[in-house]
This record gives sequence, structure tokens and C-alpha cells, in this order.
Amino acid sequence: MKKLEPVAVLLVEDDPGDQKLVKVSLKKQRIANELYIVSSGEEALDFLYQRDKYSSGVPRPDLILLDLNMPGMGGKEFLRQVKEDEDLRTIPVVILTTSELDQDILDSYNLHASGYVKKPVDMEEFRDVIKEIGDYWFVICKLPPKED
Repeated sequence: MKKLEPVAVLLVEDDPGDQKLVKVSLKKQRIANELYIVSSGEEALDFLYQRDKYSSGVPRPDLILLDLNMPGMGGKEFLRQVKEDEDLRTIPVVILTTSELDQDILDSYNLHASGYVKKPVDMEEFRDVIKEIGDYWFVICKLPPKED
């Protein structure tokens, strides 16, 4: 079995309940990881560019889990900005949202999302989905190499 390395996950989610569900679900996995949670697209950009309260340094995330529907900068605009930045575009961004709209799915993939997952309503299903995301991205997939 492949040796699992510590990974950093950035969750961009404004709902405290969903933040907690993701945090608990990731903690229950065997993958050693650090979860960073921000509540808006603007704060996520500050995290990625190490600005303001993140200026003392935070790791580059290995994966971004992104909600589409947030106040202020929505998920699509955040995704567009990340994928237009040469230094950030290789970070996989998985949409984790309540939206099942075909247009949201199409827009997300056109903006180069790495995946699109509808948030389950049931807590057990939610945990299973987070586990499957973790297994896929950190066990099965080969991620871009970390920068020194």
C-alpha cells in the first residue's frame, strides 16, 4: 500500500455546520492532513497569496474543497481567479455544493474544476462522500509535486 504523506486541504465554505462535518469527516480518515477553513472567496485568496492574517505563512494546499454559493465573491469567481494564476492553477479544486443545476456543473468544469460533488443531506452520506474524496485525491491520484 502506498505510504500516505501529510496533506493540506483548504475548505472554502461559509456554512459552519458544513465546515464541522468536513472537519469531523476528514479527521476520521487515516490520511494525515491539516484542514484550513476559510469562509469566503476573498479570504481564500488571502490564504493562497499569504496576505493579511495569513502573511506569517500558511502551506500551499494540496486540495481545495469549494462551495459555490457564498456571500461576496462566489465560488465560480474564486475558481476563475485561481485557474488564471500560473502559480495556483495546478492545485486541484473540487466543488462541494448543494447545487444540482446543470449550468453550475457546466460552468465549474469550464472554469477547470477538478470535480463536482453535490453535498448529501444525510450526515452519514456526507461523511462517506468526504472519505471518497480523500481516498481519490490522496490515495489513488498522483498530485502535483510540492514546491520547495
